[in-house]
Amino acid sequence: MANHASAKKRVRQTIKRTARNRHIRTNVRTCVKRVRAAIETGDAAAAKKALIEAVSRIDGAVSKGIYHRKTGSRYIARLTHQVNSLQS
Repeated sequence: MANHASAKKRVRQTIKRTARNRHIRTNVRTCVKRVRAAIETGDAAAAKKALIEAVSRIDGAVSKGIYHRKTGSRYIARLTHQVNSLQS
């Protein structure tokens, strides 16, 4: 357990950051699931709408450092490809 004041502060900061990161990561996963569910049902309009929201959430998570830049790009590319193949 932390004994120094600075170590105790680091513990407090880590708890806050972990909670914040978990919340953002959960929101991203939920948005991705919505896109995939719309793709499964074959609803192109709903999939496109959900994709816009998911891309926004993924970009936000990347900008906050929760996901690596290339990881976010990969998620967006794969989802976009799936939605576009649904439309054609």
